[in-house]
Amino acid sequence: MRIRADKIASVTRRLALDNQLSLGEEYLCEAGSVVACRVLNDKSTYRQLEDVHGRMTAIKQGDVIVGALGQRQALHGYEGHVPEQLATGDRLQLLNLGGVIGVCTSANPDVGPPFELELLGQVQCFPGFQSRRPVAASILQAGSELPQLEDAVPLVVICGSCMNSGKTVAASAIVSDLSRRGMQVGGAKLTGVSLLRDVLSMRDYGAGYVMDFTDAGFPSTGPANAVMAARRVIKGLSAHAPDVIVVEMGDGIFGRYGVQEILDDPQVSGMISVLLYCANDPAGVFGGVLQLRERHRLQASLVSGPVTDNEVGRRYIRDELGLPALNARNNAAELGACVAGLLQEAAQPGASHAAG
Repeated sequence: MRIRADKIASVTRRLALDNQLSLGEEYLCEAGSVVACRVLNDKSTYRQLEDVHGRMTAIKQGDVIVGALGQRQALHGYEGHVPEQLATGDRLQLLNLGGVIGVCTSANPDVGPPFELELLGQVQCFPGFQSRRPVAASILQAGSELPQLEDAVPLVVICGSCMNSGKTVAASAIVSDLSRRGMQVGGAKLTGVSLLRDVLSMRDYGAGYVMDFTDAGFPSTGPANAVMAARRVIKGLSAHAPDVIVVEMGDGIFGRYGVQEILDDPQVSGMISVLLYCANDPAGVFGGVLQLRERHRLQASLVSGPVTDNEVGRRYIRDELGLPALNARNNAAELGACVAGLLQEAAQPGASHAAG
């Protein structure tokens, strides 16, 4: 069966798919499997799809879209999983803006019910030269061996209490400042659900090279694949010999996207020079800093996010936790200068990094 896709989601970008696609009816029911679906309803909120260039496009009833099967566990969005079996005509749901598709089991009222999708077929590709034998298309990468991180590129790691806690704003401000200081900056997002928007923001602010876990072959991360995704991304960026890699951890340190597993990985944690923690309120800061120290043996270097929007939160962080508190929106230059200073301190012989 041949179809013409109206929209191809960014989660499939590694495959460089054409709008004219071949579909099969034998389904690969695993994360990363690429499928075509017809949109069955209209929505007034959360109604866009990010294309392979990072552009947000409106979708409507009747559109044929191409995405990848995956899971999501978003506090402020949808929860869903990959179905165990599939047949043409089955109902699925769109789980995120990047085109991750699955069975939705829970929704936050702020985003409303998800788009309902009719499964049209398994997207097929023809990997052999002049091959006429199709295989099920998937964004997964071959190989199960963990890459070794041998290059000692310093990491500025930004994690937070949950999604929407100011991590991307802080990452962009830091990338901008370090780039203006003449540093070659790489930008990475290691956990979450596939979406180009955050790493594109880092590139817009001056990162020379950017990668995320989808570039490493995963539509979303979890405890089982997060360390593999993180090492692949860090190794890929390290090949460009940046002076520093600014890393954003999607979601929060208490979520199920694999942040905790990455922080526990000795090769990744051993590269952390600066650890920025973002939160929405004092309780989130206190719990997060304590979690980092007691569970992961990591020391937060400074705090940002909405909790630093005014002096009330900043004073609590300084007085009770003894940490710098800098707002990325209102004091971006000061935040960048602080991170640059911490990087210089960490580079001194005998200096202790965030790990330990």
